[in-house]
Amino acid sequence: MQQAVVLGDAARARQLAERLVGGGGGDGDLVAAIEQGFAAGIRRVGDLWEEGEYFLPELVQGAEAMKAAMAVLQPALRKLRGGRASKGRVVIGTVQGDLHDIGKTLVATLLSAGGFEVEDLGSDVSVDRFLSRAKEKGADIIAASALLTTTMPAQKALAEAIPSLGIAPPPRLLVGGAPTTAAWAAEIGAAWAENALRAVAVAESLVGAPGPA
Repeated sequence: MQQAVVLGDAARARQLAERLVGGGGGDGDLVAAIEQGFAAGIRRVGDLWEEGEYFLPELVQGAEAMKAAMAVLQPALRKLRGGRASKGRVVIGTVQGDLHDIGKTLVATLLSAGGFEVEDLGSDVSVDRFLSRAKEKGADIIAASALLTTTMPAQKALAEAIPSLGIAPPPRLLVGGAPTTAAWAAEIGAAWAENALRAVAVAESLVGAPGPA
């Protein structure tokens, strides 16, 4: 599964996912396949990109392979979980002016696998769009990624705008991305996760927690 994503082989990734689902893989099997297989593959793609070994075509192909697998696994997970209550609703995206997508997509994938209802708004998302979708969805968490220091101020603008929704309690803000830090998150009144796996744990801690003063 990792190799299919690293090689950008969408057909193979889908085939492996279908084989797992068709073989009667349970909830834990599907989550393990996502976290240890396909997600591990996309993390490796990201590493190769940062190391200069991969370029945009390989990056896109890896992302497409990941999406092909998730198109099979996510519906199967929802079916297995049946009426099980979700952990919460998350609206996620990369902030306006920033087109980086892989890390945010991985966070969205793992949140979904972890039992959250997730709406992925994609990249280059305006503050207004974050807010409008959060209000429509009754989101518990707004997750905003910034991969450039020049787009980090959009996270602050989002934090400042959330109270204008007039929702009680307001959605909690979870930020992340390579240039972000715990200190930055504290400065703008948000929660922070340094990587995708940590984002799931942080999101779980935020659900039902009181917002910042």
